[in-house]
Amino acid sequence: MLEKRGPAIIIAISIIVPLVVVVLMLMPERYNFLGIESGLLPLFHAVINGMTAVLLISGFILIKKQNRIAHRWVMTTAFVLSAIFLVSYVISKISNDPISYPDDAPLKALYLFILITHIFLSGIILPLVLYTMYFAWNKKFEKHKKIVKWTFPIWLYVAITGVLVYVFMQPYY
Repeated sequence: MLEKRGPAIIIAISIIVPLVVVVLMLMPERYNFLGIESGLLPLFHAVINGMTAVLLISGFILIKKQNRIAHRWVMTTAFVLSAIFLVSYVISKISNDPISYPDDAPLKALYLFILITHIFLSGIILPLVLYTMYFAWNKKFEKHKKIVKWTFPIWLYVAITGVLVYVFMQPYY
């Protein structure tokens, strides 16, 4: 049953999640219902992104060595970490006012390039990851191999630039 509904669920999630994030970012007031200090969630997000990047690279190496079982465990862990990141990111948008990178800060153009590409590709990566995982879980390995050629580099870029955005913003939290 889930195998037939999978694509519809993936499309729904891929539309709903970005819309929720945009709505939360436009909220006039924040509700820090967990009482978390504003600088802790960005650090947590950077750690999750860094761990995800390491797992993605490990998964790539493992599949090249034909270690499918370890590859599956590593990639599933990367997926779970990304899901935890997503939930935490939504909580941070509810809880904390956005912080802007100062106009006079060093490397503003580089920061903006990294941030804009990160945001744009973050919107693209969600359905790619979901389809990639869906094909793997349903043993549709030919489709999995085709889509992973796009998913892997984009997901890795998003994970690494997530850490870089934190590094740039860290002095301003």
